[in-house]
This record gives sequence, structure tokens and C-alpha cells, in this order.
Amino acid sequence: MDKATKRWRLALGSETQEEFNGNLSKQELNMDKTLEALYNATKKGGLGPSSPNVTRWLSDIREYFPSSVVQVMQRDALQRLNLTAMLTEPEMLETVVPDVHLVANLMSLGRLIPEKTKHTARLVVAKVVDDLMRKLSGPTQQAIRGSLNRAAKNRRPRHNEIDWNETIKKNLKHYQEDYKTIIPETRIGFGRKRRAMKDIVLCIDQSGSMGTSVVYSGIFGAVIASIPAVNTSMIVFDTAVVDLTEQLDDPVELLFGVQLGGGTDIDRALSYCQQRITRPSDTTLVLITDLYEGGNETEMRKRMSAIVQSGVQMVCLLALNDAGAPSYDHRNAEFLAALGVPVFACTPDLFPDLMATALSKQDINQWVSSHGIKQT
Repeated sequence: MDKATKRWRLALGSETQEEFNGNLSKQELNMDKTLEALYNATKKGGLGPSSPNVTRWLSDIREYFPSSVVQVMQRDALQRLNLTAMLTEPEMLETVVPDVHLVANLMSLGRLIPEKTKHTARLVVAKVVDDLMRKLSGPTQQAIRGSLNRAAKNRRPRHNEIDWNETIKKNLKHYQEDYKTIIPETRIGFGRKRRAMKDIVLCIDQSGSMGTSVVYSGIFGAVIASIPAVNTSMIVFDTAVVDLTEQLDDPVELLFGVQLGGGTDIDRALSYCQQRITRPSDTTLVLITDLYEGGNETEMRKRMSAIVQSGVQMVCLLALNDAGAPSYDHRNAEFLAALGVPVFACTPDLFPDLMATALSKQDINQWVSSHGIKQT
């Protein structure tokens, strides 16, 4: 069999052996067994209940498949075979490849994780958090700081407020050859800095379907909170509301404070956010939810209207992950859109630029269109 034929044979399973002429190598046969154990589990017994079987399978898939494929197979195993043992036994948790989805699954188990496994689970979460912080902190800080610096510039700065680089660029046309100098006809400054120029409130639905969005939100929240010119709050909710703002300096601890699952009361969460907002015109509220309201929908809509009318810049993200928009309540999405609130799903790589656009008071709807994002 050529390479393409072998791929089809492995994808379709051993039941198609007769349709394909040729033999698989020893390594390919082992790959076939690992695939059969997962994708033909109902017919062939799968991985079985015993820990050694699961541990061996986890080790095998790492040996035979690239990391990206391993992560997909791990997620499929959790969904198809309900292998909570993968997340509640430290020996097996040490074997899996950490990724955002694995962290979301650990968060969904919450207090069900045995005491002996919590240390290992925390190490797994820390590894994913560290990796995401390295990837996301630079672009986020650069985008937001750049936006704030532009917003802070003024044309009549005091001497200690002058942005000399920008002033020189602006006045190059006034260069005096005889004196070898530039006449600063126009001075550009940063302006006097306040402790917090902008307030950001992240209001995040922690129902089970929002798992990876919560992970990314926690990371971004921690990064944004590290910028002195921004005052950041992080609120998570299901039917109850939890303020995790004090944990933003420790994203691992923050994520362990999230309890995925349960119902949804968006109205109660927005009510709490309203109490935290003291400067509406300088506040951006990012509501991350699929908009399925389990509480009082009428009151929720009234509250949304009141928040927008108060001058708060509100953005609704149906998801913050790489998977695109999930199932969401189209009626509530259309209601928000009618208020002028942008409603869309955002990928993590675009989130820093989105926040920079929001903080500089640019047109977010135009930004969404320019990036080819489908909006409600």
C-alpha cells in the first residue's frame, strides 16, 4: 500500500482490511490498535475500566502521533468514553499532553478531583497558563499600552510631559540647517497620567459550554491587570456571581476558583457589574456568554439597556477561543445588536487588538468587518 492508501486504511479501521491490499508495518499496526481502542470502543471493548489500559493507551498515542493529534484524541476519549480517570489519577494526568481543553476539563471536575491528584492537576494547569502567558502577554500589553499612549497625547504639554520622539518627527519640516536644530513649533506630550485611565470589566459565563473561553479570559485578565494605567475586574457567574478580581495576579489560582457547570443568570451578573462601575464613560464591559438566560430575561434586557445608556462601552463575545461561535440565543444577540453592542465570537489572537480598539474608542463594528468576522 502507498502512503495515501495506508492513511485511508488507518482512518477507516481494521474492518476494511479486505478492501485494502497490502500489509501494515509493526508501528502502523500499533497505531491501528490505539485508534481502534478509541473509535471502535463500543464494538471492541475500548480501553477498558482498568487504569493500566488507559495509562498504556495514553503513552502509545504520544509515541505514534504528533502533539496536535494527541490533543484531539485525548479530547475524544474524554467525550466518547467518559474517561474521568484520565483527570482524577495523578499517574495518568502526568501522561496527558496539557492544552486549553484539558484545563477546561479539570475546571469542570472542580471539587471532584481527589486530594492526591490536586497537586498534579495544578502543575498541568500551571504549564498551560505559563505557555499562554508567554504567547499572549506581549501582544496584549503592546496593543493596550499603545492605545492608551495615543489617547493620552495632548498638544499643549508641560516640559516634563513632552514625548520627544513624536515631537521631533512632527517638526522635521522645521529643521534649521544653519543652527543644526529643529524648531518645535508643535509639541506632543503624553499628558498627565492618572492611576487608571480606563476601567475594564470582564464578565464571564462559567457554564460548562464556555470552558475554553473562561481559560483564555483568565489569562487575558491577568495580563491586562498587570498594566498600571488600566483598572481590571473579573467577574464569573452561573446562577451565582463570584468576583475573582483579587486573584488576577495569580491566574492558576484564579482558574481553580472557577467552577464550570450549572445554570446561568446573566441579569444577576450584570447587576453586580453595575455596582462596580463608577466611571461609565471610561469603562469597557466585555460580556462573554452564549446569552442563554436562565434567570429573568426581561430584567436582563432592561439592565443591558441601562448599562449602554449610562455611557459604558459594552462588547458581547459569544466565545473567546479558536472554535468559533457556539450555539447561542439569537434573540438576545439581536437585542444587544439593536442597542449598538457588537456581538460576535473572537479568537485569542485578535483579542488584544479588539481591546486596543475599544479603549481608543474606535468603531468596533468596523473593526469586526475589517477582520472578516461574522457578526449578529
